[in-house]
Amino acid sequence: MRTLAVALALLAALPLPAQGSGRAPARAAVMVAVPAGSYLPLYAPGRARVRVAAFRLDRYPVTRGEYLAWVRADPRWRRGAAKPVFVGSGYLAGWRTPLDAGAPADLRRPATEVSWFAARAYCRAQGKRLPTADEWEYAAAASETARDASGSPEFVRRLLALYSARTAVPPPVGSTFRNAYGAWDMHGLVWEWVDDFDNQLVSDDSRSAGERDHGLYCAAGAVGATDPSNFPAFLRLAFRAGLTGRSTAGSLGFRCATGP
Repeated sequence: MRTLAVALALLAALPLPAQGSGRAPARAAVMVAVPAGSYLPLYAPGRARVRVAAFRLDRYPVTRGEYLAWVRADPRWRRGAAKPVFVGSGYLAGWRTPLDAGAPADLRRPATEVSWFAARAYCRAQGKRLPTADEWEYAAAASETARDASGSPEFVRRLLALYSARTAVPPPVGSTFRNAYGAWDMHGLVWEWVDDFDNQLVSDDSRSAGERDHGLYCAAGAVGATDPSNFPAFLRLAFRAGLTGRSTAGSLGFRCATGP
């Protein structure tokens, strides 16, 4: 945690680039409105629902093309130039060069191999932020027609099938489904960064789950879960628990949020 705090302080000290010298292009990504509401987390003492204020969320995950435009405008975040305290060795490793993200078709694929620090800086440059875990989970509970399909066994099975069918090279954004809020690809395309990913702790002893965010991913942890059959939620929690701020992966992308 000390390393994360130091890196955050360094990130906060970086000045926002002047208009035209570091900001991404003016054309902003289309966002969808997610109204206020509540959801039941995987771990919730007393099964208390969590209130989520209204916010806006990018309709699609950030694409390679969008991220390329940003690193062209802000050299500090190019591969080979970004400070090692902010990015691991796998940062944008699949790009041909620091300024070549691939063929035109590749530019429609989600931006992956991006650390939490880099994703946070990208969103900040757009006047946005990363969504919180509660915001992401709340929005992701929606199917095409229902705002909260988390209690539907059919929906849970569908998400498991989408997670299992995920490919090493993600297809273009817009390849899965559009949910009731208008957000695409919340499931099955890539895992996505959330701002407070490091607040979700994993243990192998369900007796330690005294707080909602001390979730557990194992057979013992299922005892304290609000829905032990919600395997997709367990998978998301376990994936986040293995990350650090510098982590990168070919299956890990992000989208930005604003509000409330």
